[in-house]
Amino acid sequence: MSNTLVFKNSFWAISSSIFQNIIFSVFFIIMARSYDTEMFSSYILANTLYGLILSFSTLGMAQWYIRALKESSDSKILSALFLKIQLYAGCFFFLLNVFLSFLLYQQTTIHVLSVLLGLNIVLDNLIHVFKTINIATYQQRQTFMILSAEATLKLILGIAIFYIVPDLFLVAFSLLFLRVISLFFFFLNEKNGFLKLSTVFHTQLEITTIIKTLYANRFFLVIGSISVLFWSIGNILVSKFLDFNRVADYEISFKLFTMAEVIPVMISASLFPLIVEKVKTGTLESSQLLKAVSYGNVVYGLLAYTFVFSFSEELIPILFGERYIQTADYCKEMFLTILIFPSALFQANILIALKMEKTDMHLNLLSLGLNLTISIMGLYLTRSLSSINYAILISFVVFHVSQEYYLIQRGISTIKHAMSVYGIIIGGATLYLFLEKFISPFYLFPTIWCLLLLFIIPTLKKIRVQA
Repeated sequence: MSNTLVFKNSFWAISSSIFQNIIFSVFFIIMARSYDTEMFSSYILANTLYGLILSFSTLGMAQWYIRALKESSDSKILSALFLKIQLYAGCFFFLLNVFLSFLLYQQTTIHVLSVLLGLNIVLDNLIHVFKTINIATYQQRQTFMILSAEATLKLILGIAIFYIVPDLFLVAFSLLFLRVISLFFFFLNEKNGFLKLSTVFHTQLEITTIIKTLYANRFFLVIGSISVLFWSIGNILVSKFLDFNRVADYEISFKLFTMAEVIPVMISASLFPLIVEKVKTGTLESSQLLKAVSYGNVVYGLLAYTFVFSFSEELIPILFGERYIQTADYCKEMFLTILIFPSALFQANILIALKMEKTDMHLNLLSLGLNLTISIMGLYLTRSLSSINYAILISFVVFHVSQEYYLIQRGISTIKHAMSVYGIIIGGATLYLFLEKFISPFYLFPTIWCLLLLFIIPTLKKIRVQA
């Protein structure tokens, strides 16, 4: 497989996600400005519950499918199996979403929104199949085209909301309708021949087949769901321990964090098929790929953190309004995690490619347990949103160090490399915070990063990935 194919695929994945996230963030900003805090928080909570359940509904089977496709002799049967499992799972988790909304909250607004937004779970599961196929077959340009069209329509809807401020339930229904259109076009443009309707309908799917498939890949369910549960649980805890204003603070900080994580998430997903092939051929240990991506993740984490630390106090009030001016402090705390998030995500994919998903599952559970324990203890003691932000950071550090331990054991990484990564992160962040005491960030940030790019670009040209 050529470098060109991998990076071309990554380009479309990154372009798609960046464009969508920009549009979705604009939509989020419009919602924050158009509705009062209580109504906006109701939308956030319903949307958070939907996102939380959605993380379980896909059963974490994207990586299973990509890995199985490399070994399968009948891609059509495998794809039909994947689609039907996702459909059945989507229906089940939609009902679970509605049930939990009634169990957790008393507000009728949240209940109705949970029904309307929850229907997206079924549609998202089916779209998830097409997106996964496009990743596995290096055709993410198609995903970019369809989802970018949906994002554009969502922007038009957002503009209408800004001027009209319609009933919130009508907004939720409109979002559902846009998702239906996207699914239709994914079906219409499926060019791999993996999911012809005739094959899907004629493929017999016994309940025993579903159970065997899910049991054999049960670790993916935990891994795939914990990542979203990890973040969504924060909003639920805030809604129970603090007031609705802090719900908005947390969600705005997380929205900005989500925008920052797009690039490492997409690069990691696009590189996963290549890592699987390198594991299969036994060339992963000798590849320059891991070192190049590892240092790239560190540099990106520092870039994102220093930007938010320098400009969030000016940026957030401009985007979301003056009533959210104190959100900047919470945002800075949350963005400490971006320093290690890209690297942790990439290392998790390496563990899965090495068929160590059971180990990865245990590490995810450990991280989630730490996050919950520290968050709840902190909220009881301080009643502050900072407790959740620092709990996330601590649990991610433990997660990252644990990953390094197993990668060093397998000969994929070394103690020297791990120490150099941590040294760059701590040293780079500390140096920047020190310099900002004496130099305005409006001069410091562009100067530092322009100088670094002049050094980094020639270095990256030397570290050519030997694919």
